[in-house]
Amino acid sequence: MHILIISISYFLGSLPTGFLFGKFLKNIDLRLIGSGSTGATNVLRNVGKWPAFFVFIIDVGKGLIAVKIAQNYTNQNLFEVLAGIAAISGHIWPIWLKGKGGKAVATGLGMFIALSWKVGFASLGIFLIILAKSKIVSLSSISAAIFLPLLMHLDIGATNHPYFFISLVVSILVIWKHRTNIRRLLKGEESKINDINK
Repeated sequence: MHILIISISYFLGSLPTGFLFGKFLKNIDLRLIGSGSTGATNVLRNVGKWPAFFVFIIDVGKGLIAVKIAQNYTNQNLFEVLAGIAAISGHIWPIWLKGKGGKAVATGLGMFIALSWKVGFASLGIFLIILAKSKIVSLSSISAAIFLPLLMHLDIGATNHPYFFISLVVSILVIWKHRTNIRRLLKGEESKINDINK
């Protein structure tokens, strides 16, 4: 049953939401344009605002549902974390798209809302505050990722807990997935959200 739930979590995470929106609405392959990501930001830039909103909500749901399934089956923290990791892995490396998916920000958010709603919504708050100030999605995502382990530590009060471990792993993973964005940020070349569709 554990293996089945982990497998379901991976396939749930691997649902190519952004790719499908791009194909059906604009007949484009998001892997070949913009950032090459199938996440909500690239959908926003190349498909539109409402499609990006729906992709974001669905991608959040992928992480949240995967963890909730695990929680309904068992109360083992480690197993919940493994289900979340499987969903994130599916989103980043979807089997349907030859391993080229999104950056796991939305799916990771859904996972952390399920693990600890305080940490999940605090991370979302940091993202929105930075976005309001900078108008740069990548900077907002990176900032939320940096604060994630600290927020989790403040919530659970321990560094030897599976929740803290996964917060550290996801933080590093999100930052690594944004490495090209970081290079553009350092050069002052990263586009702002209000530049989209101009």
